[in-house]
Parts: sequence; C-alpha cells; structure tokens
Amino acid sequence: MVGIIVKQISNDYTVKVNDKLYICKARGIFRNKGITPLVGDNALIDVNNKLITEILPRKNELIRPSIANIDQAVIVMSNKIPEFSLDLLDKLLCIIEYNNIKPIIYVSKTDLLNSDELYNLNKILIYYRNIGYMVYTDLKIKEVFKNKTTVFVGQSGAGKSTLLNKLDSNLNLITGEVSTALGRGRHTTRHVELINSLGGLIADTPGFSKISFIGMNKEDIRDNFVEFNKYREECKYKDCMHDKEDDCEIKNKVDDLIILKSRYLNYLKYIKESSV
Repeated sequence: MVGIIVKQISNDYTVKVNDKLYICKARGIFRNKGITPLVGDNALIDVNNKLITEILPRKNELIRPSIANIDQAVIVMSNKIPEFSLDLLDKLLCIIEYNNIKPIIYVSKTDLLNSDELYNLNKILIYYRNIGYMVYTDLKIKEVFKNKTTVFVGQSGAGKSTLLNKLDSNLNLITGEVSTALGRGRHTTRHVELINSLGGLIADTPGFSKISFIGMNKEDIRDNFVEFNKYREECKYKDCMHDKEDDCEIKNKVDDLIILKSRYLNYLKYIKESSV
C-alpha cells in the first residue's frame, strides 16, 4: 500500500494510508543503500509486517529540518527576543530557493517595536517584497496554506508554534519562553510531524540557530540570490561571482542602493563559507 510518512520518532515512522495510521520500521537494506526515510516521503508499506519497503521518488528535500516533498516554507523571523537576523533570513532564503521550495517570510513580534524600529523594519521588508518574496506580519498569512504542504522554519523562540496556534486553535502546540541569558528559545517542538490543518499539510519543526550550505557550491549560492539574476545579463563578465571583479554590475547596483547592502555582504560571507 502507498502512504505518506507523517511523523518520525527515533526508528518509528508513522505512515498515513488514506485515513489510517501505521507505525512502521524501515527495511534494514535502506541503511546499506544510504537511504533515510523522511517525513513527507511517499512510501510503499507492508501493512501486515508494519514495514516500509520502498521510498518513492522525491521532488525535493531539506536537510535541516529533515523533510521531503515540500511546496513552500514559511520562514518565521522574530523582531526581538531573539533578535531579528538578516544573516539567518538570507541564508534560509538561499537554501530554500536552491531546493525548489517557495519561501514565504513571516515576521513576528512587531508589537515589541517602537515607531523608529518599525519604520526601519518596513523599509527592509519592502525590499524583500520588491525582489519577489511574499512577506507577512499578521494573520493574513492564513490565505497561503490551502492545498499546500508547508514547513515552518526559523530560530528557536521566533514564534512558529505560537503562530500555528493562532492560525488553528485546534492545534494546541506547546510553546516556550525565550531564555534571556542565551537569547534564544527552547526547542518546544521535538520532532517533525505533518498535520492536517488550514486546508493543507503543515509541518511544525524543531527550531535551530545554525544552518549550513551542505551540498551547495559558490555558484549555487550566487544563483539563488534572486535579485542578482535580474541584473546578471548587464554584467560584462561571463559567470561573474560578483566579488573580486572590477566594474561588476551587481557591485555597482549595491553602490547605487538598488541591491540591499546587507544582502550583498551576506552573499560575500556565504561564498567564503562554501566548502564545495
């Protein structure tokens, strides 16, 4: 029978077939073949033996959080406690774009900002909207979930579980306080699980503070800074990396304030981090 893996705890995989749930183990041969079943995988299962026998082809996957076959990712960024991080936002956008998943930005805790801080935040968010990203700061985001499989990502304490509870009061997900000493939240979500909600499938995931460009080379990072591609044809260098070349059009656009300087500086840092 064909089902979808909706939860993993240790070596137990919960597979949904129609409206029934089966807790299954994975075949031992998967390990020998380097195959790791992921939440979101479509799988063949042996119902009698409660065994996953085959993982069907994936359209995409994320390594952190570990999940497959995602339509869109909501990046939840906190304004304060923990502090807003353009570094983490840009890194997540680049990685999600690379994996052919649609990114959506949600910024939480805007009520904690004073008028000047809110003005500066809105200037930044307008830039991200102008380069093509959907950006939300309120519950109007509820309109994006129907008939989609959505994963929520972001740092611990940013408010992912709180947002989901506001969007669907039936969820009752556990939320936690942010540590004032560490500046980040506790991982109230312990595992990845797909839940039927808001007309689609929703995955709440453990938060994290570190993420890397696993499997991505410098060119992959460059090509997934979406606004760079808009001006790429104007650059006089073929396959320009936009870092050391003189009179690079992307660098000129940064100087002209067309490309956000923080985005460009983050890009330079990321291509240095790339080990591929």
